[in-house]
Amino acid sequence: MSSKRLFGTDGVRGVVNVDLTPEVVLRLALAIGTYFRPGSRLVVGSDVRAGNSFLTKIVIGGLISTGVKVVNAGLAPTPALQFYVKSRGFDGGIVVTASHNPPEYSGIKVVMPDGVEAPRKVEEELEEIYYESRFRRVSWREVSGDATRVYDVIDHYLNNIVELVDKERIRKSGLKVVVDPANNVGALATPKLLRTLGVRVVVINGDLSYTPSRSPEPAPENIGDLISVVKSVGADLGVAHDGDADRAIFVSDGGLYIPGDVSALLLCKHIVENRREVTPPRVVTAVSSSTLVSKALSAYGIEVVWTKVGSIIISRTMMELGAIAGFEENGGFIYPKHQYVRDGAMSLALMVELLSYEKTSLSSLIETLPKRYIVKKRVYVGRELLPRVYEEIRNRFSEVEFIDVDGLKGISSRYWFLVRPSGTEPLVRVFVEADSQQLVNEVLKELLDIFMEVYGSEVRVA
Repeated sequence: MSSKRLFGTDGVRGVVNVDLTPEVVLRLALAIGTYFRPGSRLVVGSDVRAGNSFLTKIVIGGLISTGVKVVNAGLAPTPALQFYVKSRGFDGGIVVTASHNPPEYSGIKVVMPDGVEAPRKVEEELEEIYYESRFRRVSWREVSGDATRVYDVIDHYLNNIVELVDKERIRKSGLKVVVDPANNVGALATPKLLRTLGVRVVVINGDLSYTPSRSPEPAPENIGDLISVVKSVGADLGVAHDGDADRAIFVSDGGLYIPGDVSALLLCKHIVENRREVTPPRVVTAVSSSTLVSKALSAYGIEVVWTKVGSIIISRTMMELGAIAGFEENGGFIYPKHQYVRDGAMSLALMVELLSYEKTSLSSLIETLPKRYIVKKRVYVGRELLPRVYEEIRNRFSEVEFIDVDGLKGISSRYWFLVRPSGTEPLVRVFVEADSQQLVNEVLKELLDIFMEVYGSEVRVA
């Protein structure tokens, strides 16, 4: 990890015992405990990853040594712990998770009293404390003792979701849903939520395991089993979570993969049309989302506000401006009547409620949207030459409108693209969406050719 920045797009992440060593985690826990005042009440929870058991113990020990009081939530989805922090009046929380990153990664996510991840200003203060070793040391008389264990985090969270949707309407719809929680904490919450709503449930990859059967990222190439099972059992819907279950990627009846911004568009329309929630007339999303969203929502008088990539930025922007929803193209959806964070289970509850209202298949609803083709690539290069890449893109794509909120996004009438460095991995992400597959391929080739010209033989694309 960098000697200057610890925090990436969403928390501190690294390979266990390589980047994220016990020493790093202890110093980070001491910095977090020092930031919060003595006697503060913090909740600590984690997902299931190799190393998380000992890392969580290190976090708890480091916090207690600074004079804060710790509540151990055990294993829980990240949004469940965030809801617990907010609704139970805690001073903050820490989640030991690396979300969608590969199994060898773990991470530390700091949650503020409002349940939302720490803003950049707080991250910078934590980094200063970390690097300057300005750790608070309390006397043995002030150490609060062992962490208090609680067991109601998930039930408390699910109860609120159930109360927010029309459970009787959902129960009468007779839906069948296949759930793929990636052998992680979503398995502890999502099947229970669906059964409470009267939905028939099929679970795959539902056992908790340090070595998941699929990658924690619910990308198209990783959820082939879910697609197959949805088709084979005749399910109405499939849902795939990432490791900590704050994302939900959907598969329609018939096994069609649905990009996160497309499912978000359907949920936004549901919120407006069926739930009659139209104020504030605004939706917040990152520049990585499809321009299809702004075109479709403008018919309802809903403004789309574009932000940098990162759920923290989207959440904080929503809280500042007001919005009916926020989302990311990766399957993170934020419904503020529940909480201002992305939430896989809440997204799923809204999706089954949508199907119960529309009384038609999800594939039929998708067919009502304009047909778009999308490709996402990872370009494994350093960041030092990206300014030259951006300059060349501007020169070659002179007919498009550019947005440089985060990376470089180009928008034309028939396509859009985004080139931006990842905030969690050493690579550059390239997105292209167009109204034909041929155009997608043409634009992608032009962008990759630029990378090859600037970086030469160092370029690897996946």
